[in-house]
Amino acid sequence: MIIRLFISYMQIMILFSIPYAGGSATIYYKWKQYLHSSIELKPVELKGRGKRFDEELYYTFDEAVNDILFNIKDMISDSSCDYAIYGHSMGSILAYELYYRICEMEIKKPRHLFFSGYQAPDIVEKKEDIHGLADDEFIEKLIEMGGMEEEVISNKELISTYLPIIRNDFKIIEAYKYKEKKEKIGCDISILYGKEDDITLEELLQWKNHSTGKFRMYDFDGDHFFINNHIEDITTIINKELVYR
Repeated sequence: MIIRLFISYMQIMILFSIPYAGGSATIYYKWKQYLHSSIELKPVELKGRGKRFDEELYYTFDEAVNDILFNIKDMISDSSCDYAIYGHSMGSILAYELYYRICEMEIKKPRHLFFSGYQAPDIVEKKEDIHGLADDEFIEKLIEMGGMEEEVISNKELISTYLPIIRNDFKIIEAYKYKEKKEKIGCDISILYGKEDDITLEELLQWKNHSTGKFRMYDFDGDHFFINNHIEDITTIINKELVYR
């Protein structure tokens, strides 16, 4: 009885989850059954997919960040609840820049940030022009990365719909240029990564220099898309970070 009363009076924590390139909000739907009852999952739907399928794709990375903020700002301005942000791959760098856009707007900041499957933003790397490849080469590259499911590859209608979306996502992320921030992130951050991904440990540890809060890293078996195969493990970490600490 006491436990039930405690849970009922627990403050709700909103978790905004941002998808990887080509992904939609649906990639996070299965998380709901594993997250603690006090965590309200709010998967972010980007333009051109899911319920926003009819909307034009983003022209720039900044447009994507501004669009996410526009769609969540009313929820995060509500002083009655805290919130956290989870982003995977492209979603990680969107979450990073979103944090600073929130700071500029002087609205409530997140309590925790989860950066998944992406190196620290200040890592200078030679970006391959993947988005400009011909369809066959582009698909081959996606297969190498582990980001193309067989049902998509074998379905011509599905792949004709999917390719422009993911190609555009690659275009805006390849055009992204890091700018040094005046202040570090003021909340705790967690880094999640696949042990078989091509991101180095040094590139991941560099995230530590971007926050004044607590820093934790979690590794998983698998490649860049480990997120699709470790739902229960990932949500256990989220529960621990947001509820049980």
